[in-house]
Amino acid sequence: MTNNAPITLYYDSFGDRANPAVVLIPGLGGHNISWSEDFCQRLVNAGYYIIRVDNRDSGLSPHFDHFPEINIPELIERLQRGEHVDIPYTLFDMAEDVLRLLNQLSIEKAHIIGRSMGGMVAQLVAALAPENVLSLCPIMSSTGNPALPQPEPDVMQLLMSSGANPKEDLDGYLEGQLAFYRRISSTLFPFDEAYYRHYILQALARNYSPKGTKRQLVAVAITGDMRPHLTTITAPTLVIHGSVDPLFPTAAGKDIADNIANATFDLISDMGHETPPLLIPLIADKIITHLNSASSE
Repeated sequence: MTNNAPITLYYDSFGDRANPAVVLIPGLGGHNISWSEDFCQRLVNAGYYIIRVDNRDSGLSPHFDHFPEINIPELIERLQRGEHVDIPYTLFDMAEDVLRLLNQLSIEKAHIIGRSMGGMVAQLVAALAPENVLSLCPIMSSTGNPALPQPEPDVMQLLMSSGANPKEDLDGYLEGQLAFYRRISSTLFPFDEAYYRHYILQALARNYSPKGTKRQLVAVAITGDMRPHLTTITAPTLVIHGSVDPLFPTAAGKDIADNIANATFDLISDMGHETPPLLIPLIADKIITHLNSASSE
């Protein structure tokens, strides 16, 4: 059972509000600035109005710090025993946040793009309100299908590690964060440490919320297999995935495309579970072509 109340997401925007809207949803623990200004500006130049959101429990959106600390192994055991458990929210609640924001902005229809966990939220937005979604693009994401190949064990270990507290050991925190980004990086180009160091420090200045990230992770786990809900999606869908993604293997992206009618699967060779600056032009071009095609239908 969730303890959910309506919230208002933080967002910023780029471009002319009179143009078709594009909502960008970040991944687990990610901030809206994970969608780079370069990427946003490319979509603006193509004639779109960009809305970057912070998910609940990350960035400058409301946080659920009032919720008791969650012991994930204990939560799993209780669920397996069929016990009633209180959870902060599910991915369905996070999808409703996006729809509520569009309503607050008086935007009737929008293109929805999400990365990683945000791609899962984006799928549910398109499933819950097909009449409000012009197109869908999940990037390096999944359906939550339990039969899919699991993430590489060392990647999950890095993801789950709390790491150093940046207020006490900033260098140690940076080292841990950079180790994670280096592990999930694309192999197409050398790892851009300066870019990720800058992002990590920017995100840290906005908000530091490891407990919020844990609550988002619980939402992913509790939501589980989304495939039964994807049959209601009618929006033109482009699924973008990397061939060397160690967190969501290629099969995860393929599974999205297999479960959404007429979806297109675009596998980018040597792309990992992140979008380095040198990949931005390629990804933006693919998305702009997708948006233009959907807008002309």
